[in-house]
Amino acid sequence: MNTLKRYTDLYASGELDERIDRLDTLALSCSLCPRTCNVNRKKGERGVCRAPDELTVCKFLPHFGEEPVLTGTKGSGTIFFTYCNLNCQFCQNYQISQEHLGTSMKPPELADIMLRLQQQGCHNINLVSPAHFLPQIMKAVKAAAAQGLTLPLVYNTNGYERVEVLTLLDGIIDVYLPDAKYGDDRSAQDFSNAPHYTSYNLSSLKEMFRQVGLLTTDKVGIAQRGIIIRHLVLPHDLAKTEHVLMMISEHLGRALHISLMGQYFPTYHASERVELNRKITRQEYQHCLTLLEQYGFENGWFQNPDDIQEAFVPDFTREASWN
Repeated sequence: MNTLKRYTDLYASGELDERIDRLDTLALSCSLCPRTCNVNRKKGERGVCRAPDELTVCKFLPHFGEEPVLTGTKGSGTIFFTYCNLNCQFCQNYQISQEHLGTSMKPPELADIMLRLQQQGCHNINLVSPAHFLPQIMKAVKAAAAQGLTLPLVYNTNGYERVEVLTLLDGIIDVYLPDAKYGDDRSAQDFSNAPHYTSYNLSSLKEMFRQVGLLTTDKVGIAQRGIIIRHLVLPHDLAKTEHVLMMISEHLGRALHISLMGQYFPTYHASERVELNRKITRQEYQHCLTLLEQYGFENGWFQNPDDIQEAFVPDFTREASWN
């Protein structure tokens, strides 16, 4: 694992500017994610994710719906970026990812948001689906660091990333919060239009782990550095949960924190797919908990699928998106 440099150190040394320049170069012929669409978004061209060149944000708030080590008592300073490089048929955030709800802004405006969340007492800055806007986000981080931002940065991602891009975030990101969505490529292609998801996901998880290692917290239990891997259990074992856990165990070890999510609810296009149009059962989730124990994972969190109702799905058109 690398030395414990942070974005504040990289800003002070000037290295953050170099990273931003390299990200800008990747964005000119866009290869910020595994799609490598090679479009020039500065000229109005758009790739698979449909994202424009201008930064677009849907919502920002102190969020209490993340893992306890992120939300603490004052919330995770969460920023939801519009657009996504996946097309998950069951996406709970489809208003943002697929319908592109959001507001365009410049990096200095995003920097102000980060500083505002810090002033509100949030425990971190949580960047949700950031890959397609990385050059703009890093410019905002630079501006915010110049004005006193010191909170840990959380990279909240669907796990469909390029290692070549992630290496540019080494020392900038404090906590990685990636999904490991699928244990086989057939499901990934069918339900998220994600070619070769498993290989990109594994290489990304390994790079994230190399950078930040196991989860560490401060004296009151708030995450300061490390990786938390999320896995959403799907009905009928469509996510191939055992393959995911086997992969993590073999390549990253069993000490990692796993967030085994039971919050699946058939939204967006899921109701149109017979294999996706129901919640998971208690038995399906219990089987996955048994697999966690079988593969030796002891750190992390789980949910009770019986507690998941339609009201759990956010409505981003409302000021209070979660009820």
